[in-house]
Amino acid sequence: YHTGFIEEGKNTMDAETEHFLRSRGVTIVRQSHVLSGIERSISRKLGGVSRVEAIAEALRSLFGHGLKVCVEIAIMAADSGAIPITEVISIGGRARGADTAVVIRPAHMNNFFDAQIKEIICMPREKR
Repeated sequence: YHTGFIEEGKNTMDAETEHFLRSRGVTIVRQSHVLSGIERSISRKLGGVSRVEAIAEALRSLFGHGLKVCVEIAIMAADSGAIPITEVISIGGRARGADTAVVIRPAHMNNFFDAQIKEIICMPREKR
C-alpha cells in the first residue's frame, strides 16, 4: 500500500516489521496503486468508473484478486526502480495472505500493455 491508503499520512506496516524486513535486506516499495491511483479519487468524487478501474476489475473477475495484485505490484516495483524490466516472480493476494504467484515481465506504468504474464505458478480455483 501507499502511505495514507487507510489513514492519512500513516503507513500500514508497523515500524518493527519494517525494521525486521529491512535488516534482512528486503526492499520495501510504497507507491500509488497502478490500477486505481487518482482514478479512484475521481470515481469516488464524481461517480462512474474509469478505464483503469475497468482493467483492474477485468483482471479480478477473470483471474482473481491475487493475479491483479501480482500485475500491479510488479509494475509499481518497476516504476520505483526496485526491479528490472526482466522476468521476475510476483506474489499477490489479499489481507488474508498470498494466494497467487506468476512469472511476469513487468512494464512501466506508461507502457502497461507491454507487460507480459509468462507463467501462472499458482492461482486459486475460486476467484471470489
